[in-house]
Amino acid sequence: MKRVFLYLLIALTALLAAAAYVEPRALWAFVILGPVLLLTAYDMLQKRHTILRNYPLIGHVRYILEDARHHIRQYLIQGDKEGDPFTRPQRAVVYQRAKNVSDVQPFGSLQDMYSEGHEWMQHSIAPVDIDDDDPRVVFGNEACTQPYNASLLNISAMSFGSLSANAILALNGGARQGGFAHDTGEGGLSEFHLAPGGDLIWEIGTGYFGCRTADGDFDPEQFRDKAAIDQVRMLELKLSQGAKPGGGGILPGAKVTPEIARARGVPEGKSVHSPARHKVFSTPIEMMEFIQRMRELGGGKPVGFKLCIGRHSQFMALCKAMLETGIAPDFITIDGAEGGTGAAPVELTDRVGEPLREGLMFAHNALVGAGLRNRVRLIACGKIINGYDMASRMAIGADTVSSARGMMFALGCIQARRCHANTCPTGVATQDPWRSSGLVVSDKTQRVANFHHNTIKHLLKIQSACGIQHAADLNPGHLMRRVSPTLVNSYEDLFPWLEPNALAEGGDVPVMYARAWSQGNPTSFG
Repeated sequence: MKRVFLYLLIALTALLAAAAYVEPRALWAFVILGPVLLLTAYDMLQKRHTILRNYPLIGHVRYILEDARHHIRQYLIQGDKEGDPFTRPQRAVVYQRAKNVSDVQPFGSLQDMYSEGHEWMQHSIAPVDIDDDDPRVVFGNEACTQPYNASLLNISAMSFGSLSANAILALNGGARQGGFAHDTGEGGLSEFHLAPGGDLIWEIGTGYFGCRTADGDFDPEQFRDKAAIDQVRMLELKLSQGAKPGGGGILPGAKVTPEIARARGVPEGKSVHSPARHKVFSTPIEMMEFIQRMRELGGGKPVGFKLCIGRHSQFMALCKAMLETGIAPDFITIDGAEGGTGAAPVELTDRVGEPLREGLMFAHNALVGAGLRNRVRLIACGKIINGYDMASRMAIGADTVSSARGMMFALGCIQARRCHANTCPTGVATQDPWRSSGLVVSDKTQRVANFHHNTIKHLLKIQSACGIQHAADLNPGHLMRRVSPTLVNSYEDLFPWLEPNALAEGGDVPVMYARAWSQGNPTSFG
């Protein structure tokens, strides 16, 4: 359709030129309309700006207004207004880094460093030169026979169906080019995930998409076959997500295209339900047994699970089940309630689930106290955009981090907030062929790879400033927080940190951990 429209524009321009040649009085029409038609054609042909490809000519208005807002903001806006996507600078930083454009800022920080809640990293008088510009972490405990050497920054879970085919192709292409991993999300292992050849973390949700029977149950044969694909490097069982913890979902039949139906293993054109909870286990012990089954079916590849922390006693129940069965996952992904790039009911988004900071610290402490931390890696995700976001999460327990929001920005997302309406103007979160075709895969692949590279680079700059060689050496003492206008504390002093085996051996621990541990029941989620 776009090509036909483009041909019509060129033909109309040629017709105007011919008319001006034959009839001089028509010259004015050519002088006025010719440049407009040529600019429209150029916008549709260029490959760097999705907005202009999808909305030629009028898209320039958006860039003019955005540029004006940016300049006004430099003079009028102080700080970072939480929750307002139009005054927050993250998108601009990601765009610059994705395009390999300088992102330095003159005249100091725009942060209000004396406001309650401001955080910073403690630097060292003796910075170090970082030896390794591609730091990695090995995933896989003693039960894993195919460990995975992962980047410190990877792509967080976003399903095909929520994102367009072109967006998935660009993300996975960027992962391959940059040498990092791409989480499929729970929407199945699609042809678009596989085509570029990048490393994959295959996420299995409550709908068992891509490995389900006709009745919606788990299909072990399908799972075994797909888990054996070389690109699939890790396997992730999704319990909940930050955007809507404890909630299921539905994909309307109108959005179930042939490609989505194939990826999810569902009938084309029929609505698909994702239950709120799993069918294949009903207790923590049964869940660990299913983790072991996934590991066996997956040929020994790293297996883990993802959740947004909710009731503390239930996470403790999982830790007790690990101890009782001797089965420990290779990793746990902690999703913060503030995260989530898709659409969800505001009640779940705003008021259900634990924010990443608290959830990550709790999970880390629980695993340490249970004597399990050396067997289980922790992945953090939830509004992670830059090197400081990475460093601050690693200081309080994360081994690696995953980003969805940052990667979407690298694709060109402008936070139009039309994810649920299938009308995303940048072609990222839509199945509309017209809109998604505006996203040029080759261009956005490079931008995703650039964003990853530059974000890791800035993490290493923070490490260097802190005087440490490895991100694993970041600790709560490096992270400072202003508690009030006159009081500052490190995270080491602000929050409790458990000693190894303190829970398992009945040591002296803070009440919140002791209570949750005593209430955790490995035979029930109740």
